[in-house]
Amino acid sequence: MTAVEHPARDGTDGPPRPPVRVPFPVVDEVSRHCLQEEEPETVHIEVHLPGRLAPDRLTTAFTEALHRHPRILMREAAGPWYRRRYEWELTPGPDVDVVAFPPPDRDALKHARARALDDAPPLSASPPIRLEVVDEDERTEGTVLFLTINHTALDGPACLRILATAAELYGGRDNSPAAPPVRAPDTSPAVQVETPSTWTPPARVAQGSPEPSPGNGMLVTELAVPHRPKSSPYTVNDQLMAATALMIAHWNREHGARPRPLRITMPVDDRPRGTDMPIGNGTRLVEVPFAPEELDGARMSELLRRTADRTRALKSLPRPQLGHGAALLTAPVVPVAWRAAATRGLRRAAAPWTSTTLLSNIGRIPYPLDFGEEAGLARAVWFSAPARMPRGLTVTTASTAGRLHLALRWSRSLLSHGDGAHLRDLFEHYLHATEEGT
Repeated sequence: MTAVEHPARDGTDGPPRPPVRVPFPVVDEVSRHCLQEEEPETVHIEVHLPGRLAPDRLTTAFTEALHRHPRILMREAAGPWYRRRYEWELTPGPDVDVVAFPPPDRDALKHARARALDDAPPLSASPPIRLEVVDEDERTEGTVLFLTINHTALDGPACLRILATAAELYGGRDNSPAAPPVRAPDTSPAVQVETPSTWTPPARVAQGSPEPSPGNGMLVTELAVPHRPKSSPYTVNDQLMAATALMIAHWNREHGARPRPLRITMPVDDRPRGTDMPIGNGTRLVEVPFAPEELDGARMSELLRRTADRTRALKSLPRPQLGHGAALLTAPVVPVAWRAAATRGLRRAAAPWTSTTLLSNIGRIPYPLDFGEEAGLARAVWFSAPARMPRGLTVTTASTAGRLHLALRWSRSLLSHGDGAHLRDLFEHYLHATEEGT
């Protein structure tokens, strides 16, 4: 037979091609090993708009945004126990209805926040995110978008990029990212500062009044962005870091904990914010140490300078996302089920050396999040990060429209809502003190 009788197939008339599979990166695999039903690994993004959105139009825009960033259209691929990797299976479209419009409810915001903390989108369905659209108040025209993310698959900045694309498709207006702020060069002489040894177990957040129910609690609040002189060598992020350290030191003193060094985990994100932004878990984690004697609010200018020196040095160091040990632990040498057991065991053994808390400062929201004339621009954006033990507390900040949006999230096995309110007051006090110490 000739080639004419058997033409070459171009893929359109043959059997469907198997879906593309992508091995889990290191961050995804470690998170997958350590999942717990009682404290789901969710990231919550809450966007407040002044107007209302048309349901069908928003659903179309958000679905199209997913297709514009196809790396988000994925689910965990099934496999035998002896496989050496977890894999993401890329899908041509969503497996489930991603956008939901809950019925009106007097406590709609409260219930939506609870779902964002307690109910993680499953990894088995593409994409592992959920968008809920809630009326802010029956008496106003405001709308709140709740984006809930399974943190094993994705992080907050990546999903904010998806939302910015959806806003542009919905409103027809440019939602390109603004240029990042430039840090003023530090021309003062370098100061050598001794830091606590990383081999010393850091302080834990002292237990408050734990609640009987499992999971996370959360409190969100709006504050003024702290003032700092333009020529100062430190950034707003350094002020937030100092305020977080002083808040925990104060809390621990109140609860009778003996002074110990603090270590605060800080995510660093070097990805571009344009439409070519890599989608996934793209931040690397560094730890900022503080000795007990450094945490003195009466010496604020010195604390800010030391914090700036440390954060600048840590950001400049090339480092794998979770360190060299995690890359070795996830090497596909043995079945992934065996590595999972080893990872969980090491996590338990290393719990005393886990950092005290996590401060995730998203910074100035780079996109307008402009949904057009009727819905308007975002006037507030909150994020929150998981707060599993042994840390038990995370601090997440972002700034929108000249205001700082703070979310405190905690494990209910450590703190109560009243404890969270007191920590918020301490944070606000010390954040204001960073202005006075300049």
